[in-house]
Amino acid sequence: MTRRLACPPAPGPLEEFAARFDDLFGTVAQRRGFRGYLQGLLSPRERNKTLTALAGAEPVVGAQHPEVQRLQFFLTESTWDAEAVNARRLELLLIDPATAPHDGGVLVIDDTGDRKDGRKTAHVARQWLGSVGKVENGIVAVTSLWADERVYYPLHTRPYTPAERLDGGKKDPAFRTKPQLAVALVDAALDAGVPFRAVVADCTYGENPTFEGALWDAGLPFVFGLKPSKGIWAPADDAHTPPEAAQALRWGGPDEPGDWTPVERRFRDGHSESWWAADLTFGGYGPDRSVRLVVATTDPAVLPPLATRYLTTNLPRPGSPQAADAPFAAADLAEVVRLYALRNWVEQGYKQAKHELGWADFQVRADHAIRRHWTLVCCAFSFCWRSWFAAPPSGESAAEERGAAKRRRRCPPVLAAHAPTGPGLAGSLPLPPALLAGVVDQIPAPRATGAARRTRGRQIARPLPPRLTKYR
Repeated sequence: MTRRLACPPAPGPLEEFAARFDDLFGTVAQRRGFRGYLQGLLSPRERNKTLTALAGAEPVVGAQHPEVQRLQFFLTESTWDAEAVNARRLELLLIDPATAPHDGGVLVIDDTGDRKDGRKTAHVARQWLGSVGKVENGIVAVTSLWADERVYYPLHTRPYTPAERLDGGKKDPAFRTKPQLAVALVDAALDAGVPFRAVVADCTYGENPTFEGALWDAGLPFVFGLKPSKGIWAPADDAHTPPEAAQALRWGGPDEPGDWTPVERRFRDGHSESWWAADLTFGGYGPDRSVRLVVATTDPAVLPPLATRYLTTNLPRPGSPQAADAPFAAADLAEVVRLYALRNWVEQGYKQAKHELGWADFQVRADHAIRRHWTLVCCAFSFCWRSWFAAPPSGESAAEERGAAKRRRRCPPVLAAHAPTGPGLAGSLPLPPALLAGVVDQIPAPRATGAARRTRGRQIARPLPPRLTKYR
């Protein structure tokens, strides 16, 4: 066997992180490309992180520079497995005590879209893009994320290919709906050994029978959002929508809450808010039925639309008939509200991945190159957590570390810049700022303990989920 050639090291702690992936790259050029790509993604954003920006070259005119071409070859032509790299990334997260997932967190399923011009880039078509709130020409990815009150990170990503991009349309064997891709992401999380208290998603997936039915079949707990406009056929005097059912609950103010239960919500900046929650009996939902409908709001008298959530869950109410036979622990109102609140971290993660790490800045057309770019962005995201949770120097007291953490949040650390590597290059920018330094390192809120690890092989009797129709 020939001796493996040494690769030029990445700056600072990035080298220790990148070295964990070296056995997945067969050549020194691939190992060098991995380090260069991550360093470019992690550098402070001054312009879109295209390949010229990642290499520190001039826009457009620098596209033929050797450094840019090396990164282009690494992303599009080089032989390395993006799935293997992502699996190693998750392995590092799972074995690190600071980021290891536990059965009190949630598995968040969501999708994100970005504008893209033309039609030659894989998966691009006119479709609904949640980031812009309308139908535009762009690309959509279905994603999974693990989160608790302290840490969050992406797990897996699958691009969505619209039917019009396939020869057989919706009948093409390769066509997968977003809910079908979401089911595959839940499978991938289970295969990776990621524990969670519940699968959490908004109404886009929560009201989809394919996705909800797959979770029922697997015996997995969930907490989903429900549109307030969802209605049922009912007598004229009965409630027809979730807001009408909530308005029928007894409420006499904070001193006489009636049917409402106080719930304290804690936020990452340290402040807390008092909300109110209740189980609703509405349509096929009920506190002692197979699926509960929970309402949470800041004001039960008004039910303000922007501060009111309607949630469906198969987590049984403590003391209910379903609690004894359920394959997972019961959850009170506070626990249900807490679990769905963790979904907000996926939105925070999108902001950081897109605004700082260049998630949508790729200028490649092939499917495998796009997947590789997303995998590398996720690696950069994970490195930020690894740097943030790095142990303080030996002998540093806890008080000094807390002070250092505050200083890091105010002013992210930057290492000295390297010298330019050649004509036309701006040179490698310093070690990236701690992009996640704004996350408050606070003690997680109390959570239920003893939840058994879920496996997809569990066989349980599947109750029929309630079916809702539009009232008008």
